[in-house]
Amino acid sequence: MSKSPVTSPAAVSPLSRRRLFAGAGTAGALAAVATVLPSQREAVPEASAQPKAAPEAGGGYQLTAHVKQYYQTTKV
Repeated sequence: MSKSPVTSPAAVSPLSRRRLFAGAGTAGALAAVATVLPSQREAVPEASAQPKAAPEAGGGYQLTAHVKQYYQTTKV
């Protein structure tokens, strides 16, 4: 009759607090990386076949809504 090996409580390492927090930190880091990485690659829009024509009066400045917004924020 052979005896099966008996494991003592000291031989089995319990889940330590340090190991628990290390595992939780690793899982949290992996979850953060998974949310940051895109799930699908977005298609890059193709460049237009014809470039915009240069303005007749010269220069390329246009007073648009976001430029007006900027000017409003710079007023003292």
